[in-house]
Amino acid sequence: MRTDRTSPDAPRHASRRAVLRLTCLASALVAVAPLALAQPAYPDRPVRLVVGYSAGGPTDVLARVLGQDMALALGQPVVVDNKPGANGNIATEFVQHAAPDGYTVIMNTISHNVNPLLQPERVKYDPVKDFTPIAQVAVLPQIIVVGADSPYRTLDDLVKKAQARPEAVTYGTAGVGGSAHLAAVLLEQRSKARMNHIPFKGNAPALTEVMSGRVDFMFFPMIGAAEYVNAGKLRVLAVAAAKRHPDYPGVPTTTELGYAGFEDYAQPIGFIGPAGLPAPVVDKLDKAIAAALARPATEARLKSLGAEVKYRGPADYRTWLGQDRARWAQLIQSANIKAE
Repeated sequence: MRTDRTSPDAPRHASRRAVLRLTCLASALVAVAPLALAQPAYPDRPVRLVVGYSAGGPTDVLARVLGQDMALALGQPVVVDNKPGANGNIATEFVQHAAPDGYTVIMNTISHNVNPLLQPERVKYDPVKDFTPIAQVAVLPQIIVVGADSPYRTLDDLVKKAQARPEAVTYGTAGVGGSAHLAAVLLEQRSKARMNHIPFKGNAPALTEVMSGRVDFMFFPMIGAAEYVNAGKLRVLAVAAAKRHPDYPGVPTTTELGYAGFEDYAQPIGFIGPAGLPAPVVDKLDKAIAAALARPATEARLKSLGAEVKYRGPADYRTWLGQDRARWAQLIQSANIKAE
């Protein structure tokens, strides 16, 4: 005869074990809950906005103007941190390796896409994959300027001289691979002329030589140009854009003069962060940027600095950066431009 050895107390012991497990689980949840609740909302401290150029330059000025307004929306200061050197690469690599928490972002320029193309053996980052695009805020149209006493009264005068006498016409830049250099190379290609590139260590010394007449012309950002034009030290031959600029209504555009597409190569200004930036953080930064650009006083200030407001959100900016990289790659490769 079979004997059932199951204890009559087994169900009771099983019940006690289940209760004990539930009690332990509840205790663990109670212990974790305060930690979850204690996570501060972003941002809970100042946001560092890195600029790859010296204080007082165009990018720095724009960063400070926008940073002040972003701080109003974020509820925390936006502190500009200048890290100049290597055409912005020092700052870019610093942000690339920063923690993806939203507390370190960079105001990027043309160098973000151009540096890896000019120096592939030295600059190893991928400008799209290794970063999180946040927003584009503006472009900086350039103007073609000559000294007040220059014999070139029009862009056509200058181009015809360069076509007739290769390398007789000189142009100044802030260095190889900068926006002024690449714009001049584009002009050479579009006009089928060969000109003589004279690189300097910065826009200021290049502009001084243009005003003196020792260098024929240069592409110069609108930021800072007006004072020299108004003082009669510079003349503007053309605006590198599709439409005439309100600051220079009597000056023709490159498009009008037969050189379309320069607006696609205008210097971009935007915000990017390290790869892996959480979507809620990106969204909050993007909204703060959009709110800043929506303020009439901010828009007027940017325009007074020569910047054209051009807003793109995170997804659109990522797409545009990829397209911009392809444009520069084609130009740099076709012109065989090498870094210094």
